[in-house]
Amino acid sequence: MSERGLQLALEAGQSLPVHLSWRVNDGYLRATGWTDQAEVFTLGIWGPGEIVMPELLTHQPVELRALAPARVLEWNPDPAEHLCCSATHMQQMGMLLRLTRIRPAEARLFNLLIWLGERFGSATDQGRSVPLEAMNLTHRQLAEMASVSRVTVTKSLGHFRQQGWLQRVDELEVLTKTGITLFQGMR
Repeated sequence: MSERGLQLALEAGQSLPVHLSWRVNDGYLRATGWTDQAEVFTLGIWGPGEIVMPELLTHQPVELRALAPARVLEWNPDPAEHLCCSATHMQQMGMLLRLTRIRPAEARLFNLLIWLGERFGSATDQGRSVPLEAMNLTHRQLAEMASVSRVTVTKSLGHFRQQGWLQRVDELEVLTKTGITLFQGMR
């Protein structure tokens, strides 16, 4: 667990070298890969306090970008951190793969929101917050993560709001307890 010294302040969309490990101080990072047909898919997402080790992402090529403005520090993980990061990276990739198998597409998107809320949000009286604005997630990025079209994301988010499963509370998007209960059953 030692710092190497390289500190970067990134704007949303800026990429990081993937031959180095990073500790996220502020903001969010997303690792992506792409298929032979140039379809983008997500390998993992990391937030404040987390360590990302692109070398552990078995898919090559891989790209690591800031989702939102971020501050990162080059990190040389000790053996215990390396083991912990490996397990965390595998869990994320497993969950992202599992999400792609959920049908219908609307349930897949809602379960992605639940997962993001569990990883980066917090519990509220109404349900669970999902920091979509803080993460600077676009409909296109949500579509790539959920393996659906951007149009499906836009329509589904509108439907979730109309049904009361996703609500705006104090500048936060909140998945309501009703919506969570309904869609977790579709995992």
